[in-house]
Amino acid sequence: MADFRIDAQLAGQFGRVAVIYGGNSAERSVSLKSGAEVLKALLNAGVNAFGLDLCGDGENLVAGLSPVKQLMDAEFDRAFLILHGRGGEDGTLQGLLEIMNKPYTGSGVMASSLGMDKVKCKQIWQGAGMPTPAYELLTADTDFAAVAERLEFPIIVKPAHEGSSIGMSKVTDLPGLKAAFTEAVQYDRAVLAEQWIEGPEFTVTVVNGEALPVIRLETPNDFYDFEAKYQSEETQYHFDNELSEAEVTELMALAVNAFNMVGCKDWGRVDVMQLPGVGFQLLEVNTLPGMTDHSLVPMAARKAGMSFEKLVVSILQGTL
Repeated sequence: MADFRIDAQLAGQFGRVAVIYGGNSAERSVSLKSGAEVLKALLNAGVNAFGLDLCGDGENLVAGLSPVKQLMDAEFDRAFLILHGRGGEDGTLQGLLEIMNKPYTGSGVMASSLGMDKVKCKQIWQGAGMPTPAYELLTADTDFAAVAERLEFPIIVKPAHEGSSIGMSKVTDLPGLKAAFTEAVQYDRAVLAEQWIEGPEFTVTVVNGEALPVIRLETPNDFYDFEAKYQSEETQYHFDNELSEAEVTELMALAVNAFNMVGCKDWGRVDVMQLPGVGFQLLEVNTLPGMTDHSLVPMAARKAGMSFEKLVVSILQGTL
């Protein structure tokens, strides 16, 4: 049992809390794990919480319950959102909860939608003069040779609206670029090819306007893919990030500014790479990052001296 517990007054303010997780996106398996961890921590902290697998399987699927009906039938005062991927992370669920006048954790409709759209997010950062790798949108009619000439190999290909590195591929030649597009378009009609950054990768958690300790990621894989994030025991996470004090300050400020520029609130994670001789490059913002036992947000919170229970309660307090 956790040693961090809220008092009766705060528990009363929170009321009954729905931890909304699961869903039916490609990230369902991750969301189920994140939701289970969040629910356990809230209960340990003394919050009156319950889990709601939205549009999931089991009884809900058999009964044919729509997510709207599930939400309408559930009695709750506020929601802790941990439903990764489409439907939960793209502003859809946020909009529905706003119509229902139910407070919820995390970013609002617009910021959630922008954070989920890698292209729109990059365009906002570019418009504000913030650093992000060069990219091209891909379609079936794209001149792939011209894209390769502009971006130069290697190139990373990504579905524009997926998380957890789903559908992503690193390519080193023209046939590989075409094959990667064919793979990515199975997940999303919008696909982007992005300049490959050969340099260290970092992630910065932002909670209530403050950056938590920087984590440097190291994986034997080509990049920090789904397997490296959730399954591998070989992925390494370093707080000894090999940056100078000035670079750490710069990176943390960049992450908070990038988070705010998209309009995000409460909590999230900004992923960044460092291009030697150029500087930091913004990859994406995650408005509902993972909260599994392999996840980066709880790891950064622990380094900052914050237990998982205290972290989720702090996020929930943003709904008051």
